[in-house]
Amino acid sequence: MTTATDRRARLSADRGVLKPQKLAHIVRRTARFEELVRWYCTVLGAEVVHSNGMLAFLTYDDEHHRIAIAGIPGLEEQPAMAAGTDHVAFTYGDLGDLLQTYRRLEAAGITPYWCVNHGPTISLYYKDPDGSRVELQVDTMPSGEAIDAWMRSGEFAANPIGVVFEPDELIARYESGESLETLMARPPLPSGAGPFDMLRF
Repeated sequence: MTTATDRRARLSADRGVLKPQKLAHIVRRTARFEELVRWYCTVLGAEVVHSNGMLAFLTYDDEHHRIAIAGIPGLEEQPAMAAGTDHVAFTYGDLGDLLQTYRRLEAAGITPYWCVNHGPTISLYYKDPDGSRVELQVDTMPSGEAIDAWMRSGEFAANPIGVVFEPDELIARYESGESLETLMARPPLPSGAGPFDMLRF
């Protein structure tokens, strides 16, 4: 049982900056309520915890909800490249999980608009029915420390965008038994191309 002294100590300025433990959820506003709920359930393998036709809470793990969808009829379309959140990213356990998800979604008619090996991640970018961007990724290095060191390196500074790839070609290489080390390594930029030539919108 905590005492009043314990509680005062927890509120002390001496404790400094306390960081969040995790990112809990994101909320999307939409005029396409049912369509957006279906899309996120399909893409993330999520289930609806609660929906009343205007507000839905979705989860795919032990959090009570990771995504909420708020239906607001008559919302205006979002302008392209407006200020705000560019995308939200979800990490998979390994490359096989990411590639299987690509195949599953392709069979459901959901395809990425950008496939890129950033260096620290291999990433597939999708757009939801409102055009909001969602990244599905897998880390390419064994630890957060390794990724942090690479991102502080000259290699990342020279190309902070990555190199685009064809997912079906990567799947063929994966199925042929090529080593994960070479599959995950970022290839060089194509001849004559610069980092910003790799961007897709």
